[in-house]
Amino acid sequence: MNPTFLPPEDLPPTSGFELDQRLHRQLEESITKRFYEACDGVIQGLLCQCQWHVTTRARALTLVLACPNAAVNWRVLNNLIPLANQLARFCPSAKIRVCPPAEMGVPFELWIDEIAIL
Repeated sequence: MNPTFLPPEDLPPTSGFELDQRLHRQLEESITKRFYEACDGVIQGLLCQCQWHVTTRARALTLVLACPNAAVNWRVLNNLIPLANQLARFCPSAKIRVCPPAEMGVPFELWIDEIAIL
């Protein structure tokens, strides 16, 4: 079969790097979806108030939460244990990065094994 007749998404990747990038993106999307589905309604509502994603690009699986205002930032910080409990189901050595609004300072990072998981 001549590959020129195939649509671009059906062609093999031009390099191993491109395939690795695609697989990595699919892994992160899958983890993000499964994490959200595993959370209860309260945590899902909190996540909907933030810009958030799960990444594996850092040294560890990381839940990144960008809080739009001080009130949401406070709610996120008050719910670190439930967030950590859910994240620990995917990776016991994960971390949470909370990014407050710019006027509130720098991001806060916490390894989930640093807090008491109940």
